Amino acid sequence: MGTAAKDRRDDGARRSRAGRWRRAALAALVTGAVVLPLSAAVRPEIPAPPPAALAPLDASTLGEAYAANRANAAEAARMAAAHHDRDRAAADRRLAAPDRQLLAFDGRGSGRVTEVLGDLARADRVAVLVPGSDTGIDTYGRFRAAATALHARLTRQAPAGTRTAVVAWLGYETPGTVSTSVTTTGRADRAAPHLRALVTDLRAVTGRTTSIALLCHSYGSVVCARAAAGLPVDDIALVGSPGTGAGSAAALRTRARVWAARGGDDWVEHVPHVRADLFGTTVGFGTDPVSPAFGARVFSAGDGGHSDYFGPGSTSLTNLARIVLGETKAVTHD
Repeated sequence: MGTAAKDRRDDGARRSRAGRWRRAALAALVTGAVVLPLSAAVRPEIPAPPPAALAPLDASTLGEAYAANRANAAEAARMAAAHHDRDRAAADRRLAAPDRQLLAFDGRGSGRVTEVLGDLARADRVAVLVPGSDTGIDTYGRFRAAATALHARLTRQAPAGTRTAVVAWLGYETPGTVSTSVTTTGRADRAAPHLRALVTDLRAVTGRTTSIALLCHSYGSVVCARAAAGLPVDDIALVGSPGTGAGSAAALRTRARVWAARGGDDWVEHVPHVRADLFGTTVGFGTDPVSPAFGARVFSAGDGGHSDYFGPGSTSLTNLARIVLGETKAVTHD
């Protein structure tokens, strides 16, 4: 009996060691799967003024906030030009244009921008876009293109009398795709309070009856998950998500409807959906949001790739607009 017991203990120890090695290997695979398909972004250290000092946001101060942030962007453009960074200066100048509605702007480092498309103060339904990795002022154009496509779709699709607005929220330092930070929740943990503060500001501007939906792409889905608990929003849609860091939609502790979708050609499908401790850091984001185990409302996203969810005319964009508009029965499923 003593020998049998020892054999069982040895076998258990071997299985435990093997399990640890499998988790470490899977964590390494997560890193490779998320990092390798995309190229690195440059994070220039460019001088810029601190953010403008603003009065507390509400419908009456919205115009003042837009004007102050445009002026700040114009000053950032002048400083970038003096620093001989023509690309950043041009990006800042575009943001300073008279028709841009900047709810927030910070031109320092990779930059942070919150831009409104539409009449926020009068909107019945608001969509907040939360971006993934490698999004900054230098790459803001492609993020704004997604917001513009959604706003155009909402404008066409909304029932008569329903007013909509889109908020493009680049309110956090996104991770680089070629970095270890893209496989951990660290950046999302730091971003979550800022996203929660944005929702508070939106409620102050729009009132309690306006419907707010968070549309969260890639690593942005991790940010939304970390901010979700008790957040006064109606819908949270996760697209191209590598996972959220939560085991299930219920674990997000939100009253919002939780949606998830993945395009047929999205490489993130091949990311191992695990969480593992690797060198003292938790790597990976756990349960696949489009799996039955997660428990989200899975909707059709068509055959697009990782960057195609907001493509004009796409299945995913049509369904995202339906979610924002509260047309839940019209959302299509695979």
